[in-house]
Amino acid sequence: MKPLTIVLAESGIELVPRSIQSHSSVISSARKRNKNPSQILLDISLHYRAMKKLNEWYKRGRPDIVHISLLNAFSSPLNIAKLLRVYIHTYDNRIIHIDPSTRIPRNYNRFVGLMEQLLLVGKVPPESANPLIFIEKKPLSVFISEKSFDRVLIMHEKGDLIPPSSLGISIVKDMKNDRNVCIIIGAFQHGDFRKEFLTISREHVSIFPKPLDSWIVVSRVIEGIENTLNIYASKSLNMDINI
Repeated sequence: MKPLTIVLAESGIELVPRSIQSHSSVISSARKRNKNPSQILLDISLHYRAMKKLNEWYKRGRPDIVHISLLNAFSSPLNIAKLLRVYIHTYDNRIIHIDPSTRIPRNYNRFVGLMEQLLLVGKVPPESANPLIFIEKKPLSVFISEKSFDRVLIMHEKGDLIPPSSLGISIVKDMKNDRNVCIIIGAFQHGDFRKEFLTISREHVSIFPKPLDSWIVVSRVIEGIENTLNIYASKSLNMDINI
């Protein structure tokens, strides 16, 4: 059975842009951590006043969205059963690859430190020839094309309304037929996908008639697939990963 791929798109994970590194709010937060302003993550809760100068500031500086979404995904029975792959696409068109066995830090500050190291060095652990996490500069459309997915769905509030249970049935059917399925989920707080992203696939899906937080969409989509697979009671799946 092919694993499901989830891409967290336009994620608000980036180092503080050079244009606002001299702002007092950035300098203050960097000083508290004994770091250079160029070495810290952009965070709207800390850098709101500085960020108002940035293009599409309302979509950026939200690493917490990614953190919660990753915790939901990587702790799921679907991932434990080795049937899930998760990638992060960042606002500035980078792709973060994460080994499914990676233990995502539960503590938010540790997660921030991990992402800062990744953006500065390019991989985690820094000295590893086979890193658990690495990053590359690549547009989302190119990444999707290179992976040659058989089916790509975009979770969008204006998409066709499909309950998670029905969506799970549809996706599991493809997975069992060895078809590579990719689900793109926006990981930003406000606004919409860039127009070019919406053209990546014509299959736009919504699981609720109103906007939902990214991590809720992640958890409900995964749960729909798990329920279809009856993964909670199955003894046939490879469950050899320690929780």
